[in-house]
Formats: sequence, structure tokens, C-alpha cells
Amino acid sequence: MRMIFIGPPGAGKGTQATALVQRYGIPHISTGDMLRAAVAAKTELGVKVEAVMNSGQLVGDDLMVGLVKERIAAPDAAKGFLLDGFPRTVPQAKALTDAGVQLDVVLLLEVPDDLLASRVTGRRKDPETGTIYHLQFDPPSADIAHRLVQRDDDTEVKVRERLGAYHAQTAPIVPIYEEAGLLLRIDGVGSPSEVAGRIGAALDRHTNR
Repeated sequence: MRMIFIGPPGAGKGTQATALVQRYGIPHISTGDMLRAAVAAKTELGVKVEAVMNSGQLVGDDLMVGLVKERIAAPDAAKGFLLDGFPRTVPQAKALTDAGVQLDVVLLLEVPDDLLASRVTGRRKDPETGTIYHLQFDPPSADIAHRLVQRDDDTEVKVRERLGAYHAQTAPIVPIYEEAGLLLRIDGVGSPSEVAGRIGAALDRHTNR
């Protein structure tokens, strides 16, 4: 199963990705992990990536696509992969297609912006244990509530900025995969198990059609 996972920040992709890679026995390949692995492996592309990153520049689309192709050619991706965080833009999506990367499905996790904002802004972290709580969905006990902190990027302003960037840069790739017959829209509202059930049912329909 060769898939791409798309969704706005706070949609729950991380939780669902964990279940999917276990179900299909495929690696979860995120952009950050891919960049770090390439640099650590000192491959030809990795050396180029390290030079770009050390200069403070962003890694270009052509180089990223090269990294994707290099990563999915690894033995652990023989049965497929779940690509998360790439492509993020229309040029990246087109470059991936032009590079001959074959896909079976593109999952789009859909959640309304207001719900996403409440999910993210309600998160709090216990600095002593590292445990993440949510003021509404997973509240802490009264004896530790006073010490919980909110991450700087979990504020309303930051969340809205990230959602704006997603809608402006990443959402436009959706029609590309929809026209190719690869896109599955998944309702991301509900418990993780409910969403996982919808994803599983949609994938079953897609693979058996």
C-alpha cells in the first residue's frame, strides 16, 4: 500500500498513521525523519541536504523528491509506505508525479477549522512528566492542573496562522489527486477509533473496487 496522508494541523494524522503502518506493515515516512535519515546516512543526496540546511536555506522540491525516491527504494518500503508531510504544495505534487512515484491512495483527513483550533489550543503539557492533556477532552487531575503549560505554538493566533498556510499551500493539491482517482476523503470528527474505522472501511472499498 503506497499512500500519502494529507490533513490540516491538529486533525489527528499522527494517531491514525500509527495504526495504518501497523495494519499494512509499511514505514511511516515524515519529511523531517527523511531529512534527518539522509543526512545521517551520508548519501550523496544527504550530503547535499546537509549543505543546504547548514546554510539556513529551505530544501528545494527537486532535492526533496530525490530524497523521497531514495527513501521508498529502501528494503523496509518494499510493501509500500505512508508519506506524511510531503507533498505540501502543488509544485511538489507535480514533481512527485513527474518523478514516476506510483501511489495507490491519498487519504485526506477533514476536520472543521473551529474544531481544530479548539483541539490544539486546549492542549497542555505537564513539564515534570511530559504527559499531554486536553482541557476538554482529556483533562488533568486537580492536583497537577496548576503546573501544566501551553506550548507557544498552540495559541489561537499560531493555530490560525498554521491553518491559513495549510489552506493556501497544501489544500490546492487535493484536486490533483481527486482527478487522478486516488483521493479518499475521511471525516476526522469523532474518537480516534471512530475515525480509524472510517479509514479502514474507505481503504477496503478502494482496494476492492
